[in-house]
Amino acid sequence: MHDHRRLGRELELFDTDPLIGAGLPYWLPDGAAVRHALEEYIRDAERRAGYRHVYSPVLGKRELYEISGHWSHYSDDMFPPMDVGGEQVVLRPSLCPHHAVIYRSRGRSYRELPLRMAELGGMYRSEPSGVLGGLTRVRAIQLNDAHIFCTLDQVAEEARAALEMIARAYRALGIGAARYRLSLPGTGGKYVAAPEMWARSVALLTDVLDGSGLAYEAVEGEAAFYGPKIDVQVVDPAGRESTLSTVQIDFHQPERFDLHYMGADGAKHRPVMIHRSIIGSVERAVAHLIEEHGGAFPAWLAPVQLVVLPISATELPNARAFARRCLEVGLRVEIAEPERGTLGARIRESRLVPYQAVIGSKEAANDHIALRLRDGRRIGPQPAEGVLARVGALVDAHVSELWDEAAV
Repeated sequence: MHDHRRLGRELELFDTDPLIGAGLPYWLPDGAAVRHALEEYIRDAERRAGYRHVYSPVLGKRELYEISGHWSHYSDDMFPPMDVGGEQVVLRPSLCPHHAVIYRSRGRSYRELPLRMAELGGMYRSEPSGVLGGLTRVRAIQLNDAHIFCTLDQVAEEARAALEMIARAYRALGIGAARYRLSLPGTGGKYVAAPEMWARSVALLTDVLDGSGLAYEAVEGEAAFYGPKIDVQVVDPAGRESTLSTVQIDFHQPERFDLHYMGADGAKHRPVMIHRSIIGSVERAVAHLIEEHGGAFPAWLAPVQLVVLPISATELPNARAFARRCLEVGLRVEIAEPERGTLGARIRESRLVPYQAVIGSKEAANDHIALRLRDGRRIGPQPAEGVLARVGALVDAHVSELWDEAAV
C-alpha cells in the first residue's frame, strides 16, 4: 500500500518545511515536472473542448465575497481579511466570483453562449491544523476550475460534456472513479435558502446522471452552499474516499451578480452558471496518482520519461547525442552514466522510468537503441530515430500503454 506522503518525499516530488508553514507544501523538480505535465494536459483538453482561459487575482475585496455569498456561508473556511488602503481584501476561497465579474465586464449576447471560461488558479482555505496532510488537505490550492455560462436549455448538454471530459482524463491518468455522488443540501444555515432554485438544480443534475447511464448515490449534506453537484469519488489504497472532480449547477451567483445576456427576442435573460473541475485540485490529483501508481506514472506524466544507459564510457558521446535528440522532441530525459555503477544497478535505480535506452558498442556503431520497458519487456535493437518517433507518439497520445506491440 502506497502512502503519497512517504513516497512523495522518497521520490523527491514534494516536501514541507515548518518555516513555510503547515499545509503549504513546495514542489521539487520531479514533482514540478509531473504537475506541469498534468496542467498542460488539462489546458489542452479544455482548449480543444471550446474553453477560453483567463487569469484572475488571488485576492478580492471582502465585498466581492459578500455578494457571492461566500462571506455569509463560507467565512469559517476563509482566511481573515487584510486591511489595505482603507479596504478589506481577502485571499479567495474560490474562483467563481472572479469569473462572474469577468463575465459581466461587458454586455453578452445569446450568440456567445455557452461561454466556457477556464482557469488553473490559486485559492486558499483556512484548514485546521489537525486535518492537514501531504497534498490531500492543504491551505494553498491550485484548482483546475471552469465556469460555463449558458442558457437553461444548454445546461444538460454542457454538464454531460463535462462528465465525458472527466472520463477521458481518468483514462489518460490511469485511474478510475469509485462512484458518482449526487450531492444534495442538508439542513441548517450552511445553504442558500431558495427551495425552488434547489429543486430546479437537483432535477437538472438528476436528468444528466440518468441520461448518462451512470450509477450514482444521492447524499444529503454534501452540496455546495449555492447548489447541488455531481461529485466523482476516488478511493485511496487505505480505503479513504475523497472527491476529485465535480460538476455543479448554480442559479444563485448569476442572480447575486446580476448576470444577463441579450436574447434573440431583444430582452435580457439570466444565464445559468455551471461550475466544473475535471481533475479537481492539482495537489489532490497528484496525491492520488502517486498512491495509485506507486510512482510509476503513465509515460506522459513521468518526471523522467526516458533514461539513456551507455554500457561503458566509450558510448557516452553517443548517449549524450541521443539524449539531445530526445530533448529536441520534448521528452524528459536523463543519462545514467557508467560511473554510477554496473548496468544492472543503473537499471534497478531507474526502475520507475518508463523507457530505458541501452547503448552498447554495436548500438553505437549502427545508431541503434536497445530499449527496455519499465514493465520488464525488452525491445531488440532498433534505429534510434524509430524509437524516438514511437515513444514520442505514445507520450503525445496520453495513453497508459508503454509500447504498441502491433506496430513493432
